[in-house]
Amino acid sequence: MFLLLLTLVISCTAPKTDPHYTEMPEESRFTKITLVEKLDEPMELEVLPDGKVLFIERKGKLKLYDPEGSVTAVVGSLAVYPENEDGLLGLAVDPSFSQNGWLYLYYAPSGPESINRLSRFDFKDGILDNSSEKIMLEIPVFRGCCHSGGSLEFGPSGNLFLSLGDDTSPFASDNYNPIDERPGRAEAFDAQRSSGNSNDLRGSILRIKPKSDGTYTIPEGNLFPPGTPNTRPEIYVLGNRNPFRISLDQKTGYLYWGEVGPDAAKDSIGRGPKGHDEINQAKEAGFYGWPYFVGDNKAYWHYDFEKEISNFQYDPAGPVNNSPNNAGVNVLPPARKALIWYPYDASEEFPLLGEGGRNAMAGPVFYSDTYRKTEGTFPPYFDGKLLIYDWMRNWIFLVTMDDNGDYQKMEPFMPSTTFDKPIDMQFGKDGSLYILEYGTFWNSQNDDAGLYRITFSEGNRAPIVRAFADKNKGAAPLKVSFSSEGSFDHDLDDQLTYSWSFEGDNRVQSTLPNPSYSFESPGQYRVKLSLQDSEGAVSEAFVDIQVGNEPPKVSINLKNNKSFYWEEDNYLHYEVSVTDLEDGSVGKGIEPEEVLVTSTYLEAGYDLVLASEGHQQLFDLPGKTLMEGSDCYACHALDKASVGPTFLEITAKYDGQDVKNKLIGTVIDGGGGIWGDRQMPAHPQLNRDGVGQMIDYILSLEKDGTVGISNYLDTKGSIALDKHGESFGQYILTASYQDKGASGMDPIIGREQIQLRYAKVLAAEADGFQDAAKANNQGSFLIKFTSDSAFLQFKDIDFKGIKYLTFELDPANTSGKLEFRLGSSEGQLLAETPVLSKRDKLDDTDKRWMEVRVNISEQVVQDDVFIVFRGDSKTSIWNGFLLNTVYFGK
Repeated sequence: MFLLLLTLVISCTAPKTDPHYTEMPEESRFTKITLVEKLDEPMELEVLPDGKVLFIERKGKLKLYDPEGSVTAVVGSLAVYPENEDGLLGLAVDPSFSQNGWLYLYYAPSGPESINRLSRFDFKDGILDNSSEKIMLEIPVFRGCCHSGGSLEFGPSGNLFLSLGDDTSPFASDNYNPIDERPGRAEAFDAQRSSGNSNDLRGSILRIKPKSDGTYTIPEGNLFPPGTPNTRPEIYVLGNRNPFRISLDQKTGYLYWGEVGPDAAKDSIGRGPKGHDEINQAKEAGFYGWPYFVGDNKAYWHYDFEKEISNFQYDPAGPVNNSPNNAGVNVLPPARKALIWYPYDASEEFPLLGEGGRNAMAGPVFYSDTYRKTEGTFPPYFDGKLLIYDWMRNWIFLVTMDDNGDYQKMEPFMPSTTFDKPIDMQFGKDGSLYILEYGTFWNSQNDDAGLYRITFSEGNRAPIVRAFADKNKGAAPLKVSFSSEGSFDHDLDDQLTYSWSFEGDNRVQSTLPNPSYSFESPGQYRVKLSLQDSEGAVSEAFVDIQVGNEPPKVSINLKNNKSFYWEEDNYLHYEVSVTDLEDGSVGKGIEPEEVLVTSTYLEAGYDLVLASEGHQQLFDLPGKTLMEGSDCYACHALDKASVGPTFLEITAKYDGQDVKNKLIGTVIDGGGGIWGDRQMPAHPQLNRDGVGQMIDYILSLEKDGTVGISNYLDTKGSIALDKHGESFGQYILTASYQDKGASGMDPIIGREQIQLRYAKVLAAEADGFQDAAKANNQGSFLIKFTSDSAFLQFKDIDFKGIKYLTFELDPANTSGKLEFRLGSSEGQLLAETPVLSKRDKLDDTDKRWMEVRVNISEQVVQDDVFIVFRGDSKTSIWNGFLLNTVYFGK
């Protein structure tokens, strides 16, 4: 008996040796699985006990995802007021949902009354029963702006929590705290009437105990005991701006929430701190500062909007609300600090969170012993840890607490995985993580909005699957070659089984890695590749194929070289041809004016990024690329209404005006008043040059959304090459044709684009590199070859008229030669330099670069070319052979 007890003690107290108890597993052990996409503003989700997933969309729909068959259906709908930030906002299921079928919705009902409503509904036979609605709470609101909150969650004691925003416009207080006490401003501009008001439910997180009859009671421990004069007993946490997503630790009962903060770009003496977002923790009821404090109780000033003077700075130990719009107590509880806080720019306290736009949200706390163990269950390393995420920055972090429940550390979760505006997440009963993603554009239906599941693989990992097609569109019958190139398995010993389903009916029609298939009938087909390893783990990828309409072929024929121009060139002579299987050709079924031909000139230093907006498929200035990497598209779109004005509205408003510097200042520092009461948040993390490129892009837009271009051209003609001067930028010629569709399939755009660059090309602008390091030396962007057989690659070079090459190079402290090869680094040798060393420069020490010319004896049409270095053993990253430019001479 003693030995048995000893064995039990040892087994309970021995340290866990499984690394998944003590170390964050590598990202490859987590798999993000797409369940459904193309949602319309998804807001909150609930994973049901049977594995189905309920979720809501802001415009009023309740949807159910059924993993059996991967089917998503609309199972309910509410008539909502969907303007601004209102609509169907919150969803929770009763702790006894399996027995009673109750679910709770927080929404803005349609109609003239400005209220938001918390109601309980019956969910019967998989359908929302609207007639069963029991209204639990109605909250008067101002329907003119924002900050609605609306997150619903149950705690471990069966208490229901509801988050409410301050319902206050942030657009008339210079992005600091909105405490405008002037007469007539109370309805929308003084957050002291809500977040600072103990007698108002807005700007707080409520905690109530639902009863079976649809009413509720007040649990003990809320901020203001029932019967306290000038208070609402439902308030658990007061002093919030926009607590958009909340969560409850189901063991400790601690409340967590993300607080979306104000937009000021910098600290201001007399006004207060710059804006911060917060992750908050409430172990018990409390006041969390807004609109008097932010972050770790950084204090605002009492500002007199009438006299435009600052009177005093608020004291977090004894905040006082003396606003004439306050209906609650004057002396508020001491303000509590945030758990985590961060501004637009880099955070001193939490530098891992980066910089940029902000929308902090709180996710769930994980406990492995509360979930049934499955293949996808998260590991014990996550026990007691909080997931936090940011809607704007698209990251997820894992936060560890100490034994007292206080912040200890954070670490990124799946940092290499793409998340598109995560807006809610919850662990299912199987211990895997379900995530709703809102998608790119605010206030829009987004194709990248979806429901996803993240699973963990403790031992064997699911394969990584990739699927591609050599063509995605064409006339019937359409033969397509498919490829699984890039698919692999982390567990290298596994044997992989390929299963292709071409007709969308899950029939396995090929088990080859790279099959071909002929689609005989017009239609839209979703081809699925399932990849299964030897232990049964499966991953899937999809390819969409459109059959019935052959893409048009567009060609630009030039008398000139198609890759380069030279100083002596005056004109570019061109002719555009178009052929389409269904429509015909130019002059024979296709009118010349249906073919859009455009030209433009880009200054040196601009990169081309292909786009497809509307009929034109042109180029984008680098500003569009920069915007796609920022938070611009969260509030703006090309031509769809969103939080801010569309880009086309901005272009039209400032047409012909010299406003670039003004708009740069507005983007960086914030501003408002131009587009109603909406205000541009500050972006102090952006640099002026980058913002200037964004403004250039917006102001260059045409009415149809294409990038600013010269007049449309004829299908045959000449273009003057007279814009480059000494800058030697690029001339761009683009032709596109959108066909008329066929066999019920959508129209398809065909295009070709010619990019002419000056014949003297920087080595650093090559398309490919191997053992060749980019460096910036004395103002020249050069390439350093760091080993024998290092090379540069220039893709698809036209050799028409090219007779020789001139290299600007410096052997530095090594020696070697350059070879000019065709097709690959070991391909046909067209030319080579002699072996060169540092001593070859001694005759001309004043020049930075040697110029070495080599002739090309053979005529080549068009191909990839490789500049290959052949050097000695001294060549290294420290002792390399330098190349500055290559001149393609004729």
